[in-house]
Amino acid sequence: MKWVLIIVGAIGALVAVVAIIGSLLPKGHVARRTAHFAQPPEQVWVAISDFAGQAAWRPELKAVEPAGDRNGKAVWLEVPKSGSPMPLETTEMDAPRRLVRTITDPKLPFGGRWIYDVAPEPGGSRLTITEEGEVYNPIFRFVSHYFMDTAGTIEGYLTALSAKFAEPPRIDKA
Repeated sequence: MKWVLIIVGAIGALVAVVAIIGSLLPKGHVARRTAHFAQPPEQVWVAISDFAGQAAWRPELKAVEPAGDRNGKAVWLEVPKSGSPMPLETTEMDAPRRLVRTITDPKLPFGGRWIYDVAPEPGGSRLTITEEGEVYNPIFRFVSHYFMDTAGTIEGYLTALSAKFAEPPRIDKA
C-alpha cells in the first residue's frame, strides 16, 4: 500500500510541476512557413479558399462543412478523422493575395488564427502561412512547447497542398 501512495504522490507532483512550468510559459506563439509552387497564385488561391474541397486533399480531414456565419463572415467546420471538429471563421479574404481564418470555439484548449499570404514569384508562386496561436491550458502549453513542433501543422498542410498539385514539397523552414 505504501508503494501505491508513493507512486500516486509522485505522479501528482509531476503533474503539478508540469502545470506550474506550463503556466509560466507564454500563451501565445507565432509559427511561419513558406512553400513554393509551380502553380500561378490564382490556382493556389482556388485550392486554399475552396474550403469544402479541402477534405479531398488534406489527409487528416474527414470533411469540411459550412457552419453558417458569424457577424456576417463565413464559418466552416473542419471535421478531422480523429479529434474534435474545429470551427474556422473567414475573417479576411482578399483574393488572390490574403486569407485569414480564425478559430471560433472558446471551449478549445487553444485558439488563434492562420494567415495565408499568396504572392507571385518566377516560375509560379509562394504561399506563406503564419499561425498566431494561443494555448490556454498550461499542461497542454507545456507539452506543445517541449514536445511538439508549433509549425508542424503548417508543414503538413503545405505538404498536402504540394501533393494536390503533384509537386514535391518545397518548404522554407525559416
